[in-house]
Amino acid sequence: MKNLCIVAVCILAASCSGRVNGSLHGDGSAELSLQAELEPRMSGLIRTLSRLNNPSSGADPVLNGPSIAASMAVAPGIKGVSFRNINATAIEGVISLTRVNSFLGVSGGPGFIAYEQTSTGGKVTIILNRNTAPRLIAVLSPDVGAYLEALMAPVATEEVISKAEYLALVRSVYGKAIADEIAGSRIRASIDFPGAISGIRGGSVSGTNKNCGDFDIPLADLLVLEGPLEYEVSWQR
Repeated sequence: MKNLCIVAVCILAASCSGRVNGSLHGDGSAELSLQAELEPRMSGLIRTLSRLNNPSSGADPVLNGPSIAASMAVAPGIKGVSFRNINATAIEGVISLTRVNSFLGVSGGPGFIAYEQTSTGGKVTIILNRNTAPRLIAVLSPDVGAYLEALMAPVATEEVISKAEYLALVRSVYGKAIADEIAGSRIRASIDFPGAISGIRGGSVSGTNKNCGDFDIPLADLLVLEGPLEYEVSWQR
């Protein structure tokens, strides 16, 4: 379930810091609330690139919440989505899903979320790799793909390089400050499950709340996908 949140935020907001909270229900439906904000130097870079392509775009939000929501609203598995701009570089909003295993489902290959529910509990397994990620980007907002391409992110360009090589590339093209922003950005998520967590891979149980899993993911890992990102949570009723 965790990477459902991570993809929703990370691929929503290029080089950003983000926070996701959510709940997964026993029928496989889910609700997510999220906040995402571009780092200062990255927002300046994107605004500069936008002006080069469209000189009249200077007053437009760098992240356009309603535009992203409109694009996502027609994606598979989305029951409802709404984002608003906190400011020109930050958005917040909610996503409702019919079933997590249909979220952003794409043709031409396996999905990235598997969901199982039994009479005694359930399990969610998430795998995001260089095969599934480009197909996910294709069904999201065009703005998101443009941001990721501006970052030269392997998740969008499909170039096979390591995280160290990617950060070195960003440093050589855009400078150390932006490379450091990417390296320091993280996505954090807290997800409530339908029962007490009996097993978790890729995260940890949230303190005394045995139904809640916490996850902390470096953004660079998602932008590069040097290796598959795999997560699994099992719970008991």
